[in-house]
Amino acid sequence: MSASRQELLTQWLTSLGQFQLNTSTLAPASSDASFRRYFRLEGEAGQTFVVMDAPPDKEDVRPFVQVAGLLAQGGSRAPRVLAEQVDQGFLLLEDFGNTTMLQALKQHPDQVEAFYRSACDDLVHMQANTATQGLPLYSAEKLRMEMDLFDAWYVERHFGNALTSQEQQWLENIKHMLVQSACAEAQVFVHRDYHSRNLMFLGFEGDRARHGILDFQDAVLGPISYDLVSILRDAYVEWPEDQTLDWAIRYWESARKAGLAVPSDASEFYRQVDFMGMQRHLKILGIFARLNHRDGKSQYLNDLPLVLAYVRMVAHRYMAFKPLLLILDRLENRAAQVGYTF
Repeated sequence: MSASRQELLTQWLTSLGQFQLNTSTLAPASSDASFRRYFRLEGEAGQTFVVMDAPPDKEDVRPFVQVAGLLAQGGSRAPRVLAEQVDQGFLLLEDFGNTTMLQALKQHPDQVEAFYRSACDDLVHMQANTATQGLPLYSAEKLRMEMDLFDAWYVERHFGNALTSQEQQWLENIKHMLVQSACAEAQVFVHRDYHSRNLMFLGFEGDRARHGILDFQDAVLGPISYDLVSILRDAYVEWPEDQTLDWAIRYWESARKAGLAVPSDASEFYRQVDFMGMQRHLKILGIFARLNHRDGKSQYLNDLPLVLAYVRMVAHRYMAFKPLLLILDRLENRAAQVGYTF
């Protein structure tokens, strides 16, 4: 943070007399893949607060405020926005603490089932109860543009390679199929990054793990399977597929009971999950490559192998994705080993 921006933030915090903030305790809390930064500071009574710093020329805090309100109205646990200075890009937020779901999974390895059942139950509640008025549509154009990041950043920049005209046509056909599948799903509130780093562990309540939801400012009206893919095929932690399949079917059963428009056939629902995951993971390969090559955030390269493993897992399952395996094999100079279920 520049000295001038630090001064602006301190002046704003000092003006919030009702919270009795001790600006001398201001310390970095976290940062994310965007330009947003987070700080934590104490009040005179000993409670802690989180400050979001989003430079207005780079980020707009209004979507965060809007979606936080929608989530709260629907009964989901989003941090309360206690004060805002939208023009300068500052928000004072309720503090959910330091422990993400990802960290809590490592601290409580015997409670994995509780964490994921709770996260899936919370997802059903969020989808069934969160209003979507005013949210942008996760349009076919948006879905397609996200997958184009795979070509530009993963293939061309990360591998320094170029797709042949045949490969471009293969990929075009795959993208078209994935967009059609996504747009045919029931359209609901979509967080877009509902995973273990964006759920904050708030403790146990009986056999349930309580979570607070963060990083929801990019929410859209979109495909119902998207957030389930985010949590079950997380880029930062891997579980055996038979375990994630069990969680997915439990989610499907709960969603049906809640009146959400998931397919009546569980196998068709899981196909939607596979296709949605392919769209998401092609995008993530591009984003992680871009974060490294454009933004200098090389730590995201460590997460590429798991994301690529998800892509290969699904590609091996459907004949329609064979061309994608051929592209990946060429890029990685490996011999193709292809087997299909469907």
